[in-house]
Amino acid sequence: MRTEQPALNPAGRASRLGRLGPILIAAPVVLAIAVVSFIVADTGEASAPEAAATGPAAATSPAATPAVSPSAKASPKPAKPGWIAVDPDEQKARTAAFFARKPRTVTGKPVKVPEFHATCTVSHHGDDDPIVFPGLPGASHNHTFWGNKTTDSHTTAASLRSGATTCNPKQDRSGYWIPTLYQNGRVIDPDEITVYYGSRLKDPAKTQPFPYGLRMVEGDAKKASDPNGNRFWCAGIGGEVGRSSDGVFPVCASTAHIVRQITFPDCWDGKHLDSPDHKAHMSGALHTGVCPRSHPVPIPSVSFVISYKPLSAKTDGITLSSGNSFSMHADFFNGWDEEALAARVRNCLDQGVKCNAAGGF
Repeated sequence: MRTEQPALNPAGRASRLGRLGPILIAAPVVLAIAVVSFIVADTGEASAPEAAATGPAAATSPAATPAVSPSAKASPKPAKPGWIAVDPDEQKARTAAFFARKPRTVTGKPVKVPEFHATCTVSHHGDDDPIVFPGLPGASHNHTFWGNKTTDSHTTAASLRSGATTCNPKQDRSGYWIPTLYQNGRVIDPDEITVYYGSRLKDPAKTQPFPYGLRMVEGDAKKASDPNGNRFWCAGIGGEVGRSSDGVFPVCASTAHIVRQITFPDCWDGKHLDSPDHKAHMSGALHTGVCPRSHPVPIPSVSFVISYKPLSAKTDGITLSSGNSFSMHADFFNGWDEEALAARVRNCLDQGVKCNAAGGF
């Protein structure tokens, strides 16, 4: 489970959150009862859906299921803390409406890769994280935000609808953020950010949009090392020509630049907008290229490609607000206009072709 670490910016910051102490079980009988209770409770109970959950994107086919308005219907079962449920009837209607859409006829000769993207610029910085620390201003280490300009500790699915965005297309009002990067104590912002939406599955035609308000986290803010090494790399002609003085970062040729890519899971449980660790409702595909039965819904694979050109030839003294470079992680809070997202998934991903930021071929 990923837990945010306190800010490690140049000024430093003491942790503001404590931890619960261990709970002791007095007798084996009590322990057995607790285990059985946990297993029974973990069979799919979920909290009531957020009021911000919305109906399906309008279908282009007359046979499509009509749009469903937001529902205030509560879950018939007790809520499990940290789980945010979608309404199952609304989700079923959204799925039916989506697959009833007639894909746009492919024109020209697009690249045969299931993909579309948004290009973005940095919006702002803040010690907030509306996924990990909702409603708690200043509780997080510092983050660099892009996309929705209103993203802060109080962000909700509803508030994303009214926020402007730093991304193209403007129908993408999602919130995106990563730990802030420093070099020798000075903030270094990405010069370019591209958010790719694609499919790594064997059959991309089964991909459907994630629901409005879905949120997820990728990476680990507590990670201090990686057997696979640092994930920053040099993109462009010439590539890597050396290493930083500590051997951690690459030094790039003058014709290349430092890049970091972060890719999220592409299979969803079909039931929850979020989970206690912000990861359990998501899963990666199996080695066979299909989603596991526990997370059967194929959704777009979100991938951040983040460029730091000012650092390319000078990579000494780099740290993150969450720690060293291995603590890099990313957050995604879906705020896409439902119709715009549905059109791109149906026309581009489901047909296995590469589209531009406008969703065209």
